Amino acid sequence: MRILLVEDDDRVAAALRTALARQQIEVTRLAAGRDVVAHLPGTDVVLLDLGLPDVDGIDVCRRIRDAGDTPVIVVSARAEVDDRILGLHSGADDYLVKPYDAGELLARIHTVLRRRRPEPAADVVALGAGLVVDLARREVRDDGSTVPLSRKEFAVLAQLARADGAVCTRERIVAEVWGRTWPGANRTLDVHVATLRTKLGRSDVVATVRGVGYRLSRP
Repeated sequence: MRILLVEDDDRVAAALRTALARQQIEVTRLAAGRDVVAHLPGTDVVLLDLGLPDVDGIDVCRRIRDAGDTPVIVVSARAEVDDRILGLHSGADDYLVKPYDAGELLARIHTVLRRRRPEPAADVVALGAGLVVDLARREVRDDGSTVPLSRKEFAVLAQLARADGAVCTRERIVAEVWGRTWPGANRTLDVHVATLRTKLGRSDVVATVRGVGYRLSRP
């Protein structure tokens, strides 16, 4: 994923770049708004501060929207309702007030991308030996029989299935499935993965990538 960060505060930009890098997200940072449109090709999401030194962020947001459909999330200290309404009316897909939790920002990034890139109506992922994940029907079948999973268990498995064998970090899975983070989030995820392996009857389907997260082992 490629993020274009438009932020004039060096400390904020550095902290955000570090947090996103942990999720294997590539960040290009601009400290001003005048060259944003030129950097849009290849960008998946724009994170836009409104208090820029050269151009008001609202005008930048309008320019981005006039140039195409790249998703824009405003990240600003402007917390008044009128500011949020103006940002959204100017073309922003979401608006997050500083200070914010990095996990919440990550969840909003993935949510915006899902809206812009809807999943296929039918998508079945084969895990081998008759085991399949049906993302459209939100069910798992083993030789035709439904495997009973809780909503969160299926959400974790679906996240891994969509990654198609790529590693999903713990932070990304937690942000996607629970929409927030908390001190015991990693332990909760580990418990769900352990339960998944038990219910699927195959401990090797969900592989642990030590120190990073999980990935799906497909045949």
